[in-house]
Amino acid sequence: MTEAKSMKIFREKQRGFSSVEMLLAAAITALLLGGVLGAFNDAAGLVEKTNQMTDLEQNLRAGSNLLVRDFINAGWGVPTGGISIPSGDDATAVKRPGPPSVELTFGTAEAIAAVNPGAGLGPSGNGQNTDMVNILYADSTLPLNQSPLVSIGTNGASAVVDSGTPITGVSSAIRAGDLIAFSNGLGNTLQYVTRVTGQTIYFDIGSGDALNLNQPSASAGSIMQLQSGGVFPPTTATRVWLITYYLDYTTDPETPRLIRRVNNWPGEPVALVLENFQLTYDLVDGGSNPAKVENPASPNQIRKANILLSGRSSALVRNNQEFLRTSLTTQVSLRSLSFVDRYE
Repeated sequence: MTEAKSMKIFREKQRGFSSVEMLLAAAITALLLGGVLGAFNDAAGLVEKTNQMTDLEQNLRAGSNLLVRDFINAGWGVPTGGISIPSGDDATAVKRPGPPSVELTFGTAEAIAAVNPGAGLGPSGNGQNTDMVNILYADSTLPLNQSPLVSIGTNGASAVVDSGTPITGVSSAIRAGDLIAFSNGLGNTLQYVTRVTGQTIYFDIGSGDALNLNQPSASAGSIMQLQSGGVFPPTTATRVWLITYYLDYTTDPETPRLIRRVNNWPGEPVALVLENFQLTYDLVDGGSNPAKVENPASPNQIRKANILLSGRSSALVRNNQEFLRTSLTTQVSLRSLSFVDRYE
C-alpha cells in the first residue's frame, strides 16, 4: 500500500459521523428513552394505584369488621324489647348519642332497643345524607349480675355491689359515664353512672348525667318503678354498652371518617376517608316480612342489618388526577335477636 493511499484511509477514519447521522441517532435514542420513561411512569402509576386501592379496601374492611362485630352482639344480655328509660309527660327526653354537631333524643320512646336505626341522621356528604345507628348489648367482661345488689338507695341514686365482684381497682372497673341496667321482677331500667366509691355506684341527677337517664321522679321507666311499697325486691345490675356509628365530616372535611362512639364518650375514628354510610334492615313482622327497610316501625322487628360503606383513596391518582372510589356491602344476621316463640 502506497503512502498516499494510507493517508486517504486515515483521513476517512478521522472524519467521524455526519450531522445527519448524529440527528438520526439522537432521534432514535429519544424515542427509546421516551418509551422507557413512559413504561416506567405507567408502572409507577400502577403501583401507586394498587397501593391506594389496597389502603382503601383495608379502611372499608376495618370499618365493616367492627360494625359486623357490634351488630352480632346487638341484644346480647338485653331484655326482649330493650331496656326501659324514663318516659311520660313528666319526663325529660333521654339524649341519644350521635354526631356531636347535632342534638338528638330518643323522643317519646319508652325503651332503648338492641338496634336503634337512624336513617338520614348522619351528616351530609357529596350531596347525600348518611345514616347512623345505636347498638345496645351487655358487657361480658364484668360479671356484675352474678349476685343481686346488696342494696339500692331509697331514692334510687346509689347502689351497692356485692364484694364478690370488685368494681374498682380492676381492669374492667366501673367508671363515670358507664350505663348500668337494673332488673327485677317488676321490670328494668337504665341508669347513668356519675361516680364510684368503693363498691357503691352513684347515679346523681343533673349535670353529671349526660344522657338524662337518672330521672327517679319520672312516672314511667325510672328506677323507682322497680320497687314496691318503698322496697326494692332482689335486683341485679348489668353494665351495658351503647355503641354509636356515624360519619364525621366536621373534624377534617377533606378526610371524612367512620366514628365509633361508646356511650356518651368522645367518638374514635375506626376507618378513614369513608364518604357514605347507609343501613337498611330485614324484619320479622309476623306478616309480609319486608326486607331492606330504612326506618322500621318497631326496632324490635329487626333481624338482619344490611351495611353499605363507600370510600375513596387518600390522594389523587397521578395519571388522571382523580380519586379512586369503591364500596363494600355486607349483611349481618343479629343472632341475639333471631328468636322465635314457637309456643305463642
